[in-house]
Amino acid sequence: MAYTTGDTILDDEYNNFVGKATSPFGLNHFAGTGALQYGLGESAVATVSANNAINASEWNALFSGMATIAGHTGDTLTSRSSISGGDAIEISANVATDLATLAASVAAGCPSTSAVTTSSALQSPASSSTWYGSFTTQVSATFASANAMRFFFNAGGKIRLDPIRTGNGGTDGVSGKDSAWDNLNNAVGNFDIKSTTCTRSGSGETQDTFASTTGFYDLGTGYTTLLQLSDDTYPYTANNIKIEAKLNATPGSATVMTIQTTATDGAADTTFTDASADNTAYRNGQHQHRLYSVNTTTGGGLANAYAPSSTAIVSNSTA
Repeated sequence: MAYTTGDTILDDEYNNFVGKATSPFGLNHFAGTGALQYGLGESAVATVSANNAINASEWNALFSGMATIAGHTGDTLTSRSSISGGDAIEISANVATDLATLAASVAAGCPSTSAVTTSSALQSPASSSTWYGSFTTQVSATFASANAMRFFFNAGGKIRLDPIRTGNGGTDGVSGKDSAWDNLNNAVGNFDIKSTTCTRSGSGETQDTFASTTGFYDLGTGYTTLLQLSDDTYPYTANNIKIEAKLNATPGSATVMTIQTTATDGAADTTFTDASADNTAYRNGQHQHRLYSVNTTTGGGLANAYAPSSTAIVSNSTA
């Protein structure tokens, strides 16, 4: 129902503000356990019994819960202060609008939150010291439960892949091919898998595939290609790097994300076979495909923070 100033607010309307699990959602659905992209793992606010008066303390619990979520999401809510018994409550349109704003932010993975922190490198699988052909790794991030995984992404957590070169392909130092790989890796930059999107911090090179609107909730149990970049400079245009991801179950049941990264050296000079020459100049130096997590924190006011419980190198091959 729509309220105007002076109307009595019904207990069932208050309970909708607190606990409604269908759109427009109540606070508990997107702040508490919720389902899929709604839920942050916070404690639920109590509803009231039918025909009971709604006490000032109950309104304040709702307002406080909303303010806590806004502190994390970065949303600006209608200005309101704590109330006391007997106060008039100017309510519902503003409360409903604020709840919808918060629910939308959580469903989008809290993209404006600043309450996150980046881990150190969790896994750094490395290629052979020099190589040509392909360098493929699989790294995984495991969560304590399916809810913990949901809460992580819903609150703004990210799984990050960062490819780098750590060694030289030529015996005399950095080769032209090494420098070309530096450019390609830098074009990837930090590759972040978020709730409903993925991003790369780098730019440039030839973007063969970029599934920017694909995130955790879009992944299945088979690999989805999220990014493929190819070198845009001759003679290395056949070199590329591809990032794929999958889950161990459907979102909402999954506890593990696995990321497969493949660097392919398809440049024609890999066929160089002159035994009298320094063939290492036509090889790649050592590479790493580093795994990080961008973890949620309590810095915005949430009571709980989430991060992967463990990570692992699933496979590492240089061919």
